[in-house]
Amino acid sequence: MNYMVCIDDTDMPGTRGTGWLVEDLCRILAAEKLAATTAISRHQLYVHRDIPYTSHNSAMGFEMTLEPQEYDAVMSLMQSFLETRTEKGSDPGLCVARISDALDIDSLVVFGKAAKNRVLTKSDAYSLAAKTGVHLTEHGGTGQGVVGALAGIGLRLWGNDGRYRGWYHLGRPGDIVSVESLCEYPFIDALVTSDGQDLPLDTRIMMGSEETKTVRMGHRQVIVVASCNEAACPGIVYRTITKKEAKQY
Repeated sequence: MNYMVCIDDTDMPGTRGTGWLVEDLCRILAAEKLAATTAISRHQLYVHRDIPYTSHNSAMGFEMTLEPQEYDAVMSLMQSFLETRTEKGSDPGLCVARISDALDIDSLVVFGKAAKNRVLTKSDAYSLAAKTGVHLTEHGGTGQGVVGALAGIGLRLWGNDGRYRGWYHLGRPGDIVSVESLCEYPFIDALVTSDGQDLPLDTRIMMGSEETKTVRMGHRQVIVVASCNEAACPGIVYRTITKKEAKQY
């Protein structure tokens, strides 16, 4: 059985962010042999004075595969984890959606996109959760994190939002490499332009940054490239985006 999980609002100023906590959760699920999890993606939501958030208002999502008989144990572990490991004063929310033909993906995607541009309420979130049959629960504080958790599910299901957690050292700035050599890494599905066009495997590109970020585009984990300044890299059309440029995803 395949599920999508999203967690929001587990931290407080001066503490480790939600991404660190979700990484810990995934490690525990694997160590307990309860579920296999995928790479964690970060989804930026609307920043507004009427929305409580710690620093950036982003939700963290991942997918997990488990045997049906393990579902209750996994849910119990995740809820207990949030209630004991999140920071005092935070407002954590948990959303879990089973991936199936019956899931109303369109409605969840609409909610996720809306959460990037306007203020949504807990009532909005619980209403959609009831309609779509996804699990949505709060685990401390005001529970306001349920809004971001549900939105994150929608954005991950959309497949064209967010950047994956972690930075990769794939070469030094200025190094010339082939797309094929980068795609040999198991965490890179393709190199694409900003509008989602795949680069051929034999394309040579320049590394634009010491640290490379992957983003979620077309339901894949990809590296985005930008046009390369001819003077900086003669004969090379594209370079990987920089750390600063990756923040737009």
